[in-house]
Amino acid sequence: MKMLAIIGGSGLTHLRNLTVRQRRVLRTPYGEPSAPMVYGTIGGRDVIFLPRHGHGHTIPPHRINYQANLWALKECGVSHVIAVNAVGAINALFVPGTLVLPDQIIDYTYERPHTFFGSSPEPVTHVDFTYPYCEALRGVLRDGAERAGLKVVSGATYAATQGPRFETIAEIQRLERDGADIVGMTGMPEAGLARELGVCYASVAVVANFAAGKAEGAIDLHLIGRYLDAGMVKVRSLLEQAIPRLHDEPL
Repeated sequence: MKMLAIIGGSGLTHLRNLTVRQRRVLRTPYGEPSAPMVYGTIGGRDVIFLPRHGHGHTIPPHRINYQANLWALKECGVSHVIAVNAVGAINALFVPGTLVLPDQIIDYTYERPHTFFGSSPEPVTHVDFTYPYCEALRGVLRDGAERAGLKVVSGATYAATQGPRFETIAEIQRLERDGADIVGMTGMPEAGLARELGVCYASVAVVANFAAGKAEGAIDLHLIGRYLDAGMVKVRSLLEQAIPRLHDEPL
């Protein structure tokens, strides 16, 4: 049986179209998750919602307990995770407001616990990460966008940086040379931990701004907020269309 979780990021600390049934506080071997698990329904289908940055957006990207978040969702029986990520555009084609379904990721983060393995005397375990996002779930999201009448970019490389500061122009130029299209602060180790747990994981990235040096002047935080608000309206519409298919069709 499939159980879906939505991990909300910047701009998505709650889901307005989620009918809440209960909240559940969990403890894990890795500490406390960002917030209680919110059980509810969207379009009559069961989902669990977890705000990545905590209620009120109080946890910065480098302080999120990604291990506890993913472990708790797995303990709740979650088999599929849709992650919502706010990102900046490196590729000039991805204007603010664009929804992107990345298919590759490059990890530039550091000092974040990034694996469930290595803390016990068990043999070292290696997981395949050739394709870091679940293609079946990406297909559901593409279909949901089409049904909602939304344009999405399917296929992009996400550069995961440490944060919480934004990048310099030189750093963005480096990421561009490396082949990155978008840049964000929460894509890793979340995707890798989901893979270790055998959870089908995909991202809906909302472009909130052009990355440093890709537009005139400095990054405008007020403008980011406006694009995030508009982007999250699209995300909610996409989810309303995608979730029924996820529940109804074999993946």
